Amino acid sequence: MARLGTTVRVAAAQFAVGADRRANLAACLRAIDAAARRGARLVVLPEFCNHLSWYDDRAHALRRACRLGDDFLAPVAAAAERYGMFVKLHVTLATAHEDQDRDRVTAASLLYGPEGTLVAHADKQVLMGSERDHLDPALEAGPVVDTELGRIGLYSCMEGVISEVCRGLALRGAQVLLNSLNSFALDEASLHIPVRAAENKVWVVAANKVGPLLPAEHTDAVAAGLRVPREALYGAGESQIVAPDGTVVARAPRTGEAVVVADIEPARADDKRRPDGTDLFAARRPALYAPLAAAPRPAPDFAGRRADEVTAAVVQPSTSGPDAVAEAAELTARAAAHGASLVVLPEMFCFPGGVAEEGTSDPDALAKEALAALTGALAGTDTYLACTLPHEGSHTGYLLRGDGPVLVQPQLHRSARHSPWADGPPGPRLLTHDAPWGRIAVVVGDDSLYPETFRLAALAGSDTAAVCFTGTEPWESALGLPERGAENRMNVVAAGHATGAIHCLPRDFGLWQTREAPFDGRISHPDTVPADGRLTLAPIRPAQAARRLVSRGTDLVDGRPWHLAGALVSAARPGGAA
Repeated sequence: MARLGTTVRVAAAQFAVGADRRANLAACLRAIDAAARRGARLVVLPEFCNHLSWYDDRAHALRRACRLGDDFLAPVAAAAERYGMFVKLHVTLATAHEDQDRDRVTAASLLYGPEGTLVAHADKQVLMGSERDHLDPALEAGPVVDTELGRIGLYSCMEGVISEVCRGLALRGAQVLLNSLNSFALDEASLHIPVRAAENKVWVVAANKVGPLLPAEHTDAVAAGLRVPREALYGAGESQIVAPDGTVVARAPRTGEAVVVADIEPARADDKRRPDGTDLFAARRPALYAPLAAAPRPAPDFAGRRADEVTAAVVQPSTSGPDAVAEAAELTARAAAHGASLVVLPEMFCFPGGVAEEGTSDPDALAKEALAALTGALAGTDTYLACTLPHEGSHTGYLLRGDGPVLVQPQLHRSARHSPWADGPPGPRLLTHDAPWGRIAVVVGDDSLYPETFRLAALAGSDTAAVCFTGTEPWESALGLPERGAENRMNVVAAGHATGAIHCLPRDFGLWQTREAPFDGRISHPDTVPADGRLTLAPIRPAQAARRLVSRGTDLVDGRPWHLAGALVSAARPGGAA
């Protein structure tokens, strides 16, 4: 196990893979050689290294699949032994299964160690699109292995577009996550890969493909069906190595074969503390997350029809105290006059920096004053407003109308920032409210740091999250909040102190759909309008939340691997391999 202060050089390799098995093996060995020459002790290779992820039928997939010890995997194992390094690759793998009368064919992440032995094997839990036609999903969660380099977990591509798989590995003690990709989506590199590092405070080493991802004879037809240019179906490259704060420390180019390296400190991933001292994992509420590990159930019916588009507003007062209350009320009235259906204020907006400091005179009195002023500003309008304030020792979120609160949401996770005064119990559950145009969840302060919060909101049928936060680490605004919208198919209206944005669900989402605009390489990234000044107005689209299929048969919300998510609801604390 690596100790604090111990660094290790790791590498991510990208290259093209076709239908020629020998050429594909040569590309793998070439990448391993290049990584070894640069001193790497671990190298990650892309997804589906043995063959394009395209098969005529299951028999074709079975013929092309690897088997442990065969003429594709044995040379890879030998190269790992020759260089005394760890090699992570991904292949389709055929294995016998005692409970089935046919071989299983899985999308398998394999980790070979310095002795040339297989030290970890993880089958893909979340298959995407055509992968579902001929491949079998995982029967169990992948392992976390304790190595001389640190504790390592394996995942691949679509497993990182949702949060559950990486979260589970981190909760079971992984310090370094190795991701193999087969993706043409540009939002993998810009959003999905780095957020998985930041939200779990782990290292991520991710290797993507370049070159065509489909057989040449099918590319034109698929491109026409998807309504994208032929070149859009090439691997998006940008293989990268990401630090636990979400910083990309090495990145490969968008195109072309390449190997990138970085020196990482795996033990840094054991520190889950935020700048204010909050331990992100210790503050989790496993019992609260029970729906994430349960079979999907229909969300409560929405009475009426979700609006195609409404206007949302982020209001950021420039002052604090009573002056901030008056300013917020004035800006709220202005937003309502501009037709805003939802206004969101920063966390504890009338307290400096969003914190009611110990010794603040009667914070509850200021909160009552604020509620009265904001309710008055909403009078005679159809506008909703989300804010957070102190209430009887709890950091509490409110959703207000002109006649008062319609939802009162205590913060779900404890935060060290508020500990001097917030000694009340955390909220027992996440609540939602049905407005005439959509279903709203109010996310209170540091609850926005937890992917579980937004997943609960999505399972409850929310199409919009009003987030009142502060933002003390750059990744929260740059990665966390847009990712919450993307992976949960939810509009996110986020107001922070000097930060925030309106993340609107795009009309062009996923694959196999009619597009209103030319394909820009992004599949699920929201349309984002950053907060700029005291009042920011932008659209949100509640009705788009019903569209959850990112590809054929792949539902971003109900398609999650709930039956393998036991780590998310376990009360055990991480700290070793599982």
